[in-house]
Amino acid sequence: MSDHAALPTREAIVATAGETIAKGSKSFAAASRLFDRRTRERAWLLYAWCRACDDIADGQELGHGMERVEDGPARLALIRDATAKALAGEVVGDPAFDALRIVAAETHLPHRMANDLIEGFALDARDWRPRTEADLLTYCYHVAGVVGEMMAVVMGVDPEDEATLARACDLGLAFQLANIARDIEEDGRVGRCYLPIEWLVEMDMAPGDHFKPWNRQRLAVLARRLARMAERYEASARVGAAKLPFRSAWAVLSAAHIYGGIARKVAAAGEHAWDHRISTSRAEKLASVARAFGEAMNRGRIAQRPRDPQLWTPRRDVANG
Repeated sequence: MSDHAALPTREAIVATAGETIAKGSKSFAAASRLFDRRTRERAWLLYAWCRACDDIADGQELGHGMERVEDGPARLALIRDATAKALAGEVVGDPAFDALRIVAAETHLPHRMANDLIEGFALDARDWRPRTEADLLTYCYHVAGVVGEMMAVVMGVDPEDEATLARACDLGLAFQLANIARDIEEDGRVGRCYLPIEWLVEMDMAPGDHFKPWNRQRLAVLARRLARMAERYEASARVGAAKLPFRSAWAVLSAAHIYGGIARKVAAAGEHAWDHRISTSRAEKLASVARAFGEAMNRGRIAQRPRDPQLWTPRRDVANG
């Protein structure tokens, strides 16, 4: 048998990617089921690569067990090298990176998007901290906003359609802001803080002590601030979702409800938001999917208004620097 014949098939790599998303994110897995088959498979392939990069960078497995890593630069170099090979069309020999190879070739995914995501891992590798709100949103772009853009391309959006990509980026920003609010204590335990230093100064909290029990009330104020920001970007993304085909709009709006629910739960829980990891139940997910169905059916009625100029927008020259 030739080496070529022995390579995993696209079908096998898709199946592995499907298993990865099922174990790594029940929320995304539920939403992805609403796509048509081709889009669903490509979404799984993209997720598998994103998940693998995140796991390598943070020394975790399927998003769990994050720990402080001592060899961040080496891990980053591994991610860069394997990603470059995949984008060049080379067989990597790792299902997650070969998943990127397949989806990038099938969708003509701009390479700058994959590289922009890796820059987010580079920020973590050098223990970067946001000083301002703009810094926070820059980080959110690199680790999630650009994933929204990649998902838009997977759904068939023209990579040159900046207006639609901006709305897709907004949804990624909303998701990441919700994640940061939910995971403040978990991140703090491994020495990370994504709350802007300026915010902490306003609340008279020092980085490293911000997640301690005696700061819970003040931390709850900042969590509500994150949730309000997430709502603004989520609302913007909904306008963009109205331009998508029905099944893609249904999936995107379902994900928006599910993740938006996490941000709203954190805000409502106040100082008890970190007593346990906030999540959405199966019943809540089903309710979100049902609500999104009605919205997708009536998406033509959503007023198409210009994106709010007050919302943060990534600067491509900085993102690619």
